Amino acid sequence: MKKRTASVRIGNVTVGGGAPLVLIAGPCVVEGRSMVLQTAETIVRVASAHRVPVIFKSSYKKANRSSGASFATLGVEKSLRIIAEVREEFGIPVLTDVHSVEEARLAAEYADVLQIPAFLCRQTDLLEAAGATGKAVNIKKGQFLAPEDMRLAAEKVARTGNRRILLTERGSTFGYHNLVVDIRSLPIMRSTGYPVVLDATHSVQLPGGEKTRSGGQPEFIFPIARAGVAAGCDALFVETHPNPARALSDAASQLRLSLLDRLLGQVAAVHRAVASF
Repeated sequence: MKKRTASVRIGNVTVGGGAPLVLIAGPCVVEGRSMVLQTAETIVRVASAHRVPVIFKSSYKKANRSSGASFATLGVEKSLRIIAEVREEFGIPVLTDVHSVEEARLAAEYADVLQIPAFLCRQTDLLEAAGATGKAVNIKKGQFLAPEDMRLAAEKVARTGNRRILLTERGSTFGYHNLVVDIRSLPIMRSTGYPVVLDATHSVQLPGGEKTRSGGQPEFIFPIARAGVAAGCDALFVETHPNPARALSDAASQLRLSLLDRLLGQVAAVHRAVASF
């Protein structure tokens, strides 16, 4: 039986503590209002059909692109307002990345969950600033960190008095331009007492694998997602786009939106099986 974690309440969604599997999903970056709202509508409809609670995810700004010429944002406040509109329109919590102390304070005005990117998971000032907002904080495990080291990152947030913390596995560096998912990291991170998330789409990235951008192997999203849910993750993180080939960020690793129904059908069945043990 999996170790039960403390639960984190985020709006009308509970993550961990034996609650149902949660889906964290949305396009990698805000590309436009209509695209974001239409994608959110599809995610909510499909997840509802499988009785899976949803937290919508999209970055208002991408600060760690492979190339300086890559798309970063439509505009900070414009994109944040679009993310907040998803919350108002569909009544679901929303998550976005932050990259600095100033961004944490700004994004907290619009989002329910502040996400710490993997490359920044040891940045003490950023972790403390995110924690100080009182918002839930999702810390993505650095590709360079052992899962047990995430306890120290979580402690930096918890020192602010905020224990609304999620820990996310998103693959570990495996040589150049490659990642591998060590499923052991999920129960190891769960031993901290915090809910754990499996990021099934960043885990299939090939970082820098296409010279000026990251490549990907999206054919492995399904088996990695099933494995993570079988290992007992509390939430599944999936970046999804209506047409990944035309996405402005992470085009090679996002799940085609039309496949989300099939994916949720599979992982929901796995989750029910695991919960019966």
